[in-house]
Amino acid sequence: MGKTVKILIHLSDNWILMTGLKSVLSQSTSVVTRKTGNEYVLVPITNNIADMNSVYTLNETGAFIWEQINGNRNVEEIITKLTNEYDIDQQKAESDVFDFIENMRRYLIIR
Repeated sequence: MGKTVKILIHLSDNWILMTGLKSVLSQSTSVVTRKTGNEYVLVPITNNIADMNSVYTLNETGAFIWEQINGNRNVEEIITKLTNEYDIDQQKAESDVFDFIENMRRYLIIR
């Protein structure tokens, strides 16, 4: 039986962004992040002004994934790190990472 390959397709400003296991993502430069304990607070910046109506809080797992999105690691490496860190199975980690990517892309917080 062959291995299933998951690809996330997201429509952004009429462009189709495809995210696969070998995709390397980075955090948007238009977001300010602050770590508080095991969580992160993300604040989008528009025209050098913080958009306080669009503040995002990441739980511990989201914060872990956020830290892995550094412009160097691919999605597969992030899934492996999540699997090892939280002792969860590959399928759950893959689902969590792709869901996180989809949400962050929707709000233009990663690219």
